[in-house]
Amino acid sequence: MTDPGSYTARERLRDGRTVDIRALHRDDRDDMLAAVGRTSGASLQRRFFGIKRGFSEAETAFFMDIDFEKHVALVALLDEGGRPTIVGGGRYVLVRDGEAELAFLVIDAYQGKGIGRLLIKHLIAIANTKGLHALTAEVLPENAAMLRLFRDFDFKAVPQRDFSAVHLVRELG
Repeated sequence: MTDPGSYTARERLRDGRTVDIRALHRDDRDDMLAAVGRTSGASLQRRFFGIKRGFSEAETAFFMDIDFEKHVALVALLDEGGRPTIVGGGRYVLVRDGEAELAFLVIDAYQGKGIGRLLIKHLIAIANTKGLHALTAEVLPENAAMLRLFRDFDFKAVPQRDFSAVHLVRELG
């Protein structure tokens, strides 16, 4: 596999449209923030476990300063008005040696078209080439669609003391 920082793939959505999955670039900042702005409060709450309408400079720096070793981020781009536009994104962040936490967000207008599935597929592929042993995710219990998607990729629920989120794990390798 090439360097994840230059990662790019072209895929087809369920509706036949072509979507580009590629590494998040530093110059994607405005487009990424615009995508968040186009996402409903409910979707943002499911992603951030609270309503999030803006980010501090420190939070923005965290989301944009990707090293593609400990923090890998991909975006999904579709043509909107003749311009490639970010409609979703996914990332994993190392939480300990060999294990990373996975999260992603797809703007509402594009949910249910297979973008999340593609982001997970590509992030798992990168994690495997990086030699990670496991990916984890935290999902709100009421987010049935996301729980189903993670289970489709063999993520298993792990019992936790905190019932505010479902902790999921997928072994790699």
